[in-house]
Amino acid sequence: MEYMKKKEYEKQIADSRDERMKWWREARFGMFVHFGLYSLLGRHEWVMSMEGIDKEEYEKLADSFFPEEGCCEKWAKLARKAGMKYMVLTTRHHEGFSLWDSKVNPYNSMNYGCHRDIVREFVDACRKEGLKIGFYSSIMDWHHPDGEKCENDPEARKRFLDYIEALNTELLTNYGKIDILWYDVAQPMESWEAWDSLARNQRLRKLQPDILINDRSRLSEDFGTPEGKIRVMDKDWEACMTFNDISWGYLDEEQVLPYVYTAERILRMLNTCACNGGNLLLNVGPRPDGKIPEDAIGPLEKVGEWLERNGEAFYGELHPNLLSGSWFRGGNGISGITYGKDLKCVYLWNWITPKDGKMYFSGVFTRPVNVKKLSDGRDVEFEYLDDHRILLSGLEKDREEMVPVYKIEFEDALDYRPFHKYPQIWY
Repeated sequence: MEYMKKKEYEKQIADSRDERMKWWREARFGMFVHFGLYSLLGRHEWVMSMEGIDKEEYEKLADSFFPEEGCCEKWAKLARKAGMKYMVLTTRHHEGFSLWDSKVNPYNSMNYGCHRDIVREFVDACRKEGLKIGFYSSIMDWHHPDGEKCENDPEARKRFLDYIEALNTELLTNYGKIDILWYDVAQPMESWEAWDSLARNQRLRKLQPDILINDRSRLSEDFGTPEGKIRVMDKDWEACMTFNDISWGYLDEEQVLPYVYTAERILRMLNTCACNGGNLLLNVGPRPDGKIPEDAIGPLEKVGEWLERNGEAFYGELHPNLLSGSWFRGGNGISGITYGKDLKCVYLWNWITPKDGKMYFSGVFTRPVNVKKLSDGRDVEFEYLDDHRILLSGLEKDREEMVPVYKIEFEDALDYRPFHKYPQIWY
């Protein structure tokens, strides 16, 4: 195979990116699933490393890995019910245990414990629920003997790189069309050259021409992945978030409950991502038996119900944030915002409804023609004031609803200048 140089490769994938990314940019919301041997211990997905557990001791967990039949179907059903459009599964985390029938890595779920191909079950479940499919693939491996030697030992490096590629070749060959390759932790080496990422990714793309690849093989590829925080990037990006800010893997549900995200907090994250052109990949850490913890199910179902009524303000191609680069993302302090594609409407996501039912939206230099509550289509009383403010009234009746959304339509494309009365704040 003849390989492209970096600039040529980057141009080629950039030329096809809009077509390949179209579904992803419209999907906005996905489920991350962290599941592996660490789930059995319930302390942290890095428990093997953080607690310094010997490989031989850790390996014993594999014989106790018995996720219940049908668990992947339940994950996919919950994801669809939550309004998610794709899923990403940790096919092999840093612990080195593969969740598929790997001929390259005998340390896998077919040879131990349940003796099942969990990746196959995951793929089938996603397809059944109409969800796009992503494979998380760790580049770091604590179990493989060359994982820690590859940085300084050329022979170990060659063996380890061949191993990593062979694993991903299995994943991208044996399960039909795969939509996302989600690399993680290119350690211990610090460059794409050391990882041979340029040539390897070209070979893997030959197997799956439409695939999206993230930026964690030390190449930019298709999209960025800010982790644990929502950070706006100047490219396609996806914020990947835990469900509790503590661990990606399973934790004791009673103790972790005070830390888990509520439905309202998830909607805040969805708004920030959508307003700024990004996606949210929200994680769940199943129990050892594969069941999703109850602390995640309730909030996700509430979010899904909300998206059924208000999805117009979230899904699809929205206009980029007019205030990009600013600390202020738009709205009025108690409401977030998303913009219609043609800028002839905005959506106010109302976090807090004033007790008197009145709310101002300031800096609007385009005349509004209509305001509706998005979830039920009710007309909302409004007045366009001479000082370029819109006054919404009669909102007190919506105070009991979780995040009402108000769609404001304009006679022309929106001219929006927040802080126009006090411009020094803007700088």
